Parts: sequence; C-alpha cells; structure tokens
Amino acid sequence: MTASQKKDAAAPTAPAYAVPFLKFAGGKRQLLPEIRKHVPRIFGNYFEPFVGGGAVFFDLQAAGRLTGKVWLGDVSKELVWTYKAVRDHVDDVIERLHIFKGKHSEAHYYRIREIGSNLPIRALAARMIYLNRTGFNGLYRLNKKGGFNVPFGRYENPTICDEENLRACARALKDVEVVAADFMLILSQVQRGDFVYMDPPYVPVSPTSNFTGYTAGGFNLADQERLVVCAKGLKKLGVKVLLSNADLPLVRNLYKGFEMRSIPARRNINSKGGKRGAVAELLIW
Repeated sequence: MTASQKKDAAAPTAPAYAVPFLKFAGGKRQLLPEIRKHVPRIFGNYFEPFVGGGAVFFDLQAAGRLTGKVWLGDVSKELVWTYKAVRDHVDDVIERLHIFKGKHSEAHYYRIREIGSNLPIRALAARMIYLNRTGFNGLYRLNKKGGFNVPFGRYENPTICDEENLRACARALKDVEVVAADFMLILSQVQRGDFVYMDPPYVPVSPTSNFTGYTAGGFNLADQERLVVCAKGLKKLGVKVLLSNADLPLVRNLYKGFEMRSIPARRNINSKGGKRGAVAELLIW
C-alpha cells in the first residue's frame, strides 16, 4: 500500500446520511418505522411546516424519497435561522461549537443562555445547538417574554459538536426552502400530488400540562382547529396528508372522519423520572 493509499484509508468517511442535529421533546425518530408505512409511494413536493428536529425529513432524504422541491418551516424564527445557518454556513457553526465545547460548564451554559437570541445567524445557530445539546432533557422552551428558560442538563459527556453529522445535514439541506411562518402560509404552495407531514405542538395530555410548544405564544385549541380545517382542505385538493398528535378524545373528535392509528411512544420530558414512560400517540391521515 502506498503512502497516499494509507492516508486515504485512515481518513474518516462521511456519514452515509444525516440525522437530526437537534434533540426535540416529541421527536419522531423512534416512530419512523410506523410513519414510513404511511408515506405515499409516489409524490411530488414535500412540505413539513412544523419541522422541529426534522426526523421525518432527514429519514425521507436518506431514503432518496425527496425527488421534488422541499419546504420546511416553523413559526420559531430562531429554529429556522439555525437550519439556514447549518445549510449555508456549517463551517462557522462548527467552529463556534468547538469553542463552546472547550468552555463547557454549568456557569458557561447560563452565560450563553443569558446572552439571548439577538445575534448574527451563525452565532445564534451555535447558541441554539449548544443549549439544546446541554440543557435539561433536550427541551426547547420559551417563557412568555420569549426568553429561553430551560435549566442546565447534568450530562457527563454531552455531544456538543457532531461535526460529521452537521456536515451531512448541510448537504441534506442544500436545496431546501426553510421558512419562518405560520403553517398556513407555508402550505399555500401545496399542489395536488404533494405530500405534507405535520407534527404540531400536541394537545396537552392533562389540564396541568403546559408544554404545548416552544414559542412564547404556544399553540392553542384555536390553532389546532385551524390545522384540522387546513388538513381537510388539502385532502380535498388531492394532497397526501399525514399528521401526528396525542391520542386523546379531543384529538379524535377534532379529526373525526380521518383514518387514525394509535401507537405507543416513550416520552422523557417529565421532570420526575417515575412519571416518564410510554404514551399513546395518533397517526392521522
């Protein structure tokens, strides 16, 4: 083996496909085998207006299923700008994350948290990824004033900068439109034959549950009702629609007339370990 061949053999290989670079409460990675069963065999463009961690998008992209135009969106500008920064400026994001990694501590976490999100897009993306990877349970939550308020997560060795995956994500996002807007605006581009997957903030499982989103305004019952009307309109147009939500009587009543399937999912966002475990979610189409 020549010296150049030895060098090539020792060089790290890029990952075959991208996986979410953000952790999100309610992320769909564990449910992908069930979701795949409801992806149409052939479709035109793909829309995901509540992108979150993007598990379904990255899965479809890895499988070569996204042959048309792709629109990803969210009402959170910070989230959308983070996706855009990874797509367009991944080297700068990685460099900043390595700096955070070298300084990581509980005190540093709170210093970065208190900076706020009024930052240039590359710095904002690094801040969001860092806080997401090191905050409690991977939560992304804002208070009523729009401030990030998740406490420090006590991880022994958090993955602050997965450089190879960030580069894979940048490649996956290369030609993708990422929009910060209400779902209705994002879906205004949908045409017959397209595929739409919607994973909105869920209806709370109990009256005391208040984590229904990651924006200061939340996602209330009126928004859930708007989403149902939108989904019905898309189906009438000839669009393949798939949704996720909590398996609750209210949700089943909202989507009366749709097909549904209940599936178990493990959720770990409760601060009390004994109350974490399997919950029922609905796939709706």
